[in-house]
Amino acid sequence: MKGRHLSIIAKKEFRGLFNEKTILLAVLLQLFIALFSSFLMVGLTSMYDPSSLSKYSRYRYSVAYAGNESELLTYLEKSPDFRVYQMDLSTAVAALGQRKLAAVIYVPDTPPDAVDPIKITLYTVQNDLQSAIVDVKLKDIFLKYEQNLRQIREERLDVHPLPLQIPASTGGGDFYEFVYGLLIPLLVFMPAIIASALVIDLITEEYQHETLETLISTPVTFPEMIWGKVLACEVLVPIQAATWLILLAINGIAIQNPVQILLQVSVTSLILILIGTLVALHYRERTAAQFIFSTGLVVVILLVLAVPSNPLNLLTRLAVGTAGLEQWLVLAVVLAIVAILCYITQKYAEQVAKNHSGS
Repeated sequence: MKGRHLSIIAKKEFRGLFNEKTILLAVLLQLFIALFSSFLMVGLTSMYDPSSLSKYSRYRYSVAYAGNESELLTYLEKSPDFRVYQMDLSTAVAALGQRKLAAVIYVPDTPPDAVDPIKITLYTVQNDLQSAIVDVKLKDIFLKYEQNLRQIREERLDVHPLPLQIPASTGGGDFYEFVYGLLIPLLVFMPAIIASALVIDLITEEYQHETLETLISTPVTFPEMIWGKVLACEVLVPIQAATWLILLAINGIAIQNPVQILLQVSVTSLILILIGTLVALHYRERTAAQFIFSTGLVVVILLVLAVPSNPLNLLTRLAVGTAGLEQWLVLAVVLAIVAILCYITQKYAEQVAKNHSGS
């Protein structure tokens, strides 16, 4: 196998990539995600945790207070998050239904030192994003009022609970989960998925456009043609992944071990590209090959995610700087799989070339 022939095929495929509109759109989508990652973090985290938006909201919400006056009313009036209006419960609920209020709080006439519990009723609009934010902001006030009631009624306690020293929350959990658990693995592995789908198109189009005979008639052999296409797709992966990491860094996202991340992604992506190559060589028709590969890819990803030290988990640990020596063990296993797939791909390409020349 001659390296010059591989470079010729790879350069040919690079020139043709600009005609692949689907690939270019996918790259532009990744570029948008990387450039606006900080903005997307706010929007996407709100989809699975609407209460996360409470920390970004600076709006003062109008709420109604109905029922008996209590210390809770004082806490609400002192809060910078709410405008409090005292009114009848029926009037307040009607205003809530017209969305003139964000919430209605009803406090019964139970004295603070009574034996019975004080059952506070909160009325909000169901399945509303604003209600989720208001609930979070009201929760702190309710907890403060609850602590006040505990102090008033502590004389009735027969057993005093042990005080727990719980460290204060530092916040940023949603940002951490989104960026390091989802955004970085998504961006750096997406080029591998795109490249594996691209290699299928590059191989099957030779059959569909009936240009295979022209290529084989040149000094380039059929296996060299296949490996040239594989090389072109593989080179794209670290280039794209490095670009996304740089853009994330520009967004102020700290990423540790970028070299190890690119190494893991490059080697792992070669597995997907070789699988796509074998599927394309076997089916030779774009639609069938892409369907089989996509279905198999879902199964492979689910199986990989079932392993604790999978490449996706390892990427997250590398990005935050907590990966240990197991990263090299994972890399060794991946390299072994790549070696096996390379051997199978070479033999299968030789067999296809032999059958084609014989026919």
